[in-house]
Amino acid sequence: FRPVPAQEKRVHHQASLSDHAHDDSQNYQYDHEAFLGKEEAKTFDQLTPEESKDRLAKIVDRIDTDKDGYVTNSELHQWIKHRQRRYIEENVNKHWKDYDQNRDDKIAWEEYKNATYGYYLGEEFSDIEDKDTYKSMLARDERRFKSADKDRDGIATREEFTAFLHPEEFDYMKDVVVQETMEDIDKDGDGKINLHEYIGDMYTPEDSESEPDWVQTERKHFTEFRDVNKDGYLDANEVAEWVLPGEVDHADNEAKHLIYETDTNKDEKITKKEILANWNMFVGSQATNYGEDLTKKHDEL
Repeated sequence: FRPVPAQEKRVHHQASLSDHAHDDSQNYQYDHEAFLGKEEAKTFDQLTPEESKDRLAKIVDRIDTDKDGYVTNSELHQWIKHRQRRYIEENVNKHWKDYDQNRDDKIAWEEYKNATYGYYLGEEFSDIEDKDTYKSMLARDERRFKSADKDRDGIATREEFTAFLHPEEFDYMKDVVVQETMEDIDKDGDGKINLHEYIGDMYTPEDSESEPDWVQTERKHFTEFRDVNKDGYLDANEVAEWVLPGEVDHADNEAKHLIYETDTNKDEKITKKEILANWNMFVGSQATNYGEDLTKKHDEL
């Protein structure tokens, strides 16, 4: 991972669907990683074409959630989003057992609170200053947990717990992400962010050092772009525009693209038969030779 520049650390960008350029005239590597997830795409490249097709057929059954024999744009969109969230889901699964103490496959707020803060809030932990820090962390966690808990029953399903741990991935958690960002940066507690606080969040001046160019640029960004209504402060809406940029929905675009390229009778949905006829766009196999052009160059040497 490259280090994130200080001025970028607050912004939640969508992860790209693939590390490869999307150029179907060259190969379908982008589509394979978008459709399967990066790790799984590698697995398919080791399979025979027959094995790849068999596995693809099984995947199609999973994508067709209403079992009507068609894969629609929204079903494919959901699938691709789900594949791209795999690393997050794996992270949640890894920690699940630490919190789900009664093994009912849900995590109640009390379970999370006891597992995370039980010791620090108990009698034997007596460092007062630290205790206050933990109390404020607890209050923030509780507020976030309540937002993630859609049905307000005090118990998180796997999906709700994922939204609690990774709120930036869920539209309905947007307000929480904005609120927490504002609280982090708004040091004087007036509910908005001034230029001094904005710069202070990303840059601490060293003695006698002149301010780097990027900090000057950020000052300009604050005044010219971030502070949309030009009142000298960032409010919640302006912070939302900054930290959660409404980017293109890559997963939706990819779903549309795969359907367009596969839908032979142009009814805007695809059948298993249509998908298997165009299987190599969805998944790779041993026959998918990405190194082809490299070998040609070798011969010339």
